Amino acid sequence: MDKRIKRPREDEECVVNLTQVCDGGFWRWTVDETVAYLRREGLEQWEQKFRDHGITGSGLPYLTEVLLEKMGISPLGSRLQILHCLQKLWQISKEPMKVFNDPIHGHIELHPLLVQFIDTPQFQRLRHIKQLGGTYLVFPGASHNRFEHSIGVGYLAGCLVKALHERQPELFITKQDILCVQIAGLCHDLGHGPFSHMFDGMFIPKVRPGEKWKHEIASVQMFDHLVKVNGLEEVMKHHGLRLPDDLIFIKEQIAGPLDNSVLDRSWPYKGRPMEKSFLYEVVANKRNGIDVDKWDYFARDCYHLGIQNNFDYQRFLKFARVCEVRGKKHICTRDKEVGNLYDLFHTRNCLHRRAYQHKVGNIIETMITEAFVKADPHIRIQGSAGRFFTISSAIEDMEAYTKLTDHIFEQILYSSAPELSEARTILHNIVCRRLYKCVGQTTSETHVDVSQEKLLDWAKEVAQSKPSGTDGNLIAEDFVVSVIYMDYGMKDKNPINSVHFYCKNDPTKAIKIRKNQVSKLLPEQFAEQLIRVYCKKTDDKSLEAAKKYFVQWCMDRNFTKPQDGDITAPELTPLKRDWHTLERDDDGNSSEVDVNDEGMHPGIREETPRKTGRNVKMNLFQAQGQNKL
Repeated sequence: MDKRIKRPREDEECVVNLTQVCDGGFWRWTVDETVAYLRREGLEQWEQKFRDHGITGSGLPYLTEVLLEKMGISPLGSRLQILHCLQKLWQISKEPMKVFNDPIHGHIELHPLLVQFIDTPQFQRLRHIKQLGGTYLVFPGASHNRFEHSIGVGYLAGCLVKALHERQPELFITKQDILCVQIAGLCHDLGHGPFSHMFDGMFIPKVRPGEKWKHEIASVQMFDHLVKVNGLEEVMKHHGLRLPDDLIFIKEQIAGPLDNSVLDRSWPYKGRPMEKSFLYEVVANKRNGIDVDKWDYFARDCYHLGIQNNFDYQRFLKFARVCEVRGKKHICTRDKEVGNLYDLFHTRNCLHRRAYQHKVGNIIETMITEAFVKADPHIRIQGSAGRFFTISSAIEDMEAYTKLTDHIFEQILYSSAPELSEARTILHNIVCRRLYKCVGQTTSETHVDVSQEKLLDWAKEVAQSKPSGTDGNLIAEDFVVSVIYMDYGMKDKNPINSVHFYCKNDPTKAIKIRKNQVSKLLPEQFAEQLIRVYCKKTDDKSLEAAKKYFVQWCMDRNFTKPQDGDITAPELTPLKRDWHTLERDDDGNSSEVDVNDEGMHPGIREETPRKTGRNVKMNLFQAQGQNKL
């Protein structure tokens, strides 16, 4: 008996290859692999027709009922049967979709695999983390959570990729691509800590200085933890995902390239080849910031804040298409939409100014951070293997981090432990609205590199800037200095310079549109820093003194004049010449108090050659009073 291994027939080889690529790589099928799929679907009678016309996998999306008829396939029922069979290759699911009623997007449908991710403790945790952190304590309607935002991003990710697939079948977007992008959108915020950005932007830098930790890192770690403890790998395989490649692809969309050693290569990603580069621009667009994450939080935050949203993502979906630029494929939009994209980033800036960086919301988060810092050594959170972690060390263990949500605020507030008394007092003051008061806001003419040490040094400088004749003594611990960075999403760069457009006459050619081609009314600069100073003492006498300290500090630092500087410190502001530039309106009327070369009001006559500084200040004050009368 011949014991040699029997060589499989050619059609058997095709079946083997088919099972390897049927999970989404049908566009790479050869003719043999294509007809092998027909045989598996019981359509072997048309095998020869497909062979005669050399139909490969890349041609399958283009087959229509008319083309099948020209190939000699009849009757109509057979042609429709073939088309139905082929549609299953890119159809997302044959299972019934789950319907969610969302206040922003209406009734939305999600794939059963996405629901498997949603129905886990790690994802349900997001129900207890406020989307806007301490902003909810300023805007009563901003009670929404990371949970509903994440569902919205997962839904919009599917909308964008499906729109591209329907508009451009040649992109060969597969059902696995769509599912992976949706899962990435769903899980992109899994790593947020209590009060969202306050945790990684304020708390962690204070308790763990030098720690380069962001919520995106925790999102990847929590995603791995979620998949492992809930046994979702087999579920993902059941729905046609390829592991570990698709797991890598999902995590790369959330946090970027996972292997820093390949950053110098032309293509640092492993989850998808360069021909699918546009898929990395859907959830978190590192190139220009236009992604479905912003689409959802613009609409959702504006809805809950009571602010008008000027960006319509539905319109962007209508014009989105993929064009090739220097070997890579990017998501582009019509040239006529350039003005709307400037409005998009202007809306982002307005949201930051009016809500996200609200001066009361910021100081509330500062106070919460102070309370968490004081409570950190005394909070015990049980994690894996029975180990216990603090608030700040819970980021090292995802089982412990799963238990860390906004509830830590109430845990401290309602505790009776004596070691938490200081933290408890701070949170009690927040609840009773005994907040630190903002004494002023200014800006610097040049960019300032901010660090925790810099802010503490500035607080000391403010305390040392006591004007002569000011009542009350304040120390560095009485002040909080905060620096707010405002931009269009790409620091000091114009994000539209990284956007590619296409024209109606040639939708395949990507072009760029410069700012001077759009309007002369667009901003010249795209970033600025706002410097705010708060005072912890809230009695009237201390606040009046703190405002004068602040104005004097602005003068010493050569910062811009505070908006209410003339009111809070009228005896100080005239002494700085460049704070009083004469400006005239259209009727020729002065809009500022003019100052002569000696820093004095023109109506003041110096009676003696040498006046004391005190007398000059008094005369200036009197002159200002007469001017107002």
